[in-house]
Amino acid sequence: MTFPIFFTFALLLSSSFASVQDFCVADYKAPEGPAGYSCKKPAKVTVDDFVYSGLGIAGNTTNIIKAAVTPAFAAQFPGVNGLGISLARLDLDAGGVIPFHTHPGASEVLVVAQGTIIAGFVSSANTVYLKTLKKGDIMVFPQGLLHFQVNGDKAPSLAYVSFSSPSPGLQILDFALFQNDLPTELIAQTTFLDVAQIKKLKGVLGGTN
Repeated sequence: MTFPIFFTFALLLSSSFASVQDFCVADYKAPEGPAGYSCKKPAKVTVDDFVYSGLGIAGNTTNIIKAAVTPAFAAQFPGVNGLGISLARLDLDAGGVIPFHTHPGASEVLVVAQGTIIAGFVSSANTVYLKTLKKGDIMVFPQGLLHFQVNGDKAPSLAYVSFSSPSPGLQILDFALFQNDLPTELIAQTTFLDVAQIKKLKGVLGGTN
């Protein structure tokens, strides 16, 4: 009997804390902590803090992956701070690709707005979930799992993604391996890739050693 009473009390207590403030607009002038940005004083909050117009502009896809991600995370959009949500725009030129990557802090939902996108993720059991998505299709990518998107058409593709965190985090596998000073010999030993290929990828992506 004690546990149900304690659980109910804890639930009510946490709910009361959650309702103390309506929002926590990011204060970029204050230090950022593990829980996110500090809250701007309500008297200084304006409607513009809750509006973000950056996703209406196409990203620059003139790069090695022929793709661009335009984020509307807490760092760009102060109104989502503390709300457990964020968004981004994904532009993929013909031949464009978002390489294998993870979001350590959030699950992702992708909605195709234009073109065709081949998307997939790999579970912790190494099962591949792969689908060719068309306009209006939606796919979800569970938190922390490796996933990717590839333009499946000869024309540009566009998608919008949402995350279950205002700061989802990002780690791109190719950059983690080949865009730093991790010794080539260690990469070869741990990935079974050819040394010559590793050096080539390091040269392309800006890695050393």
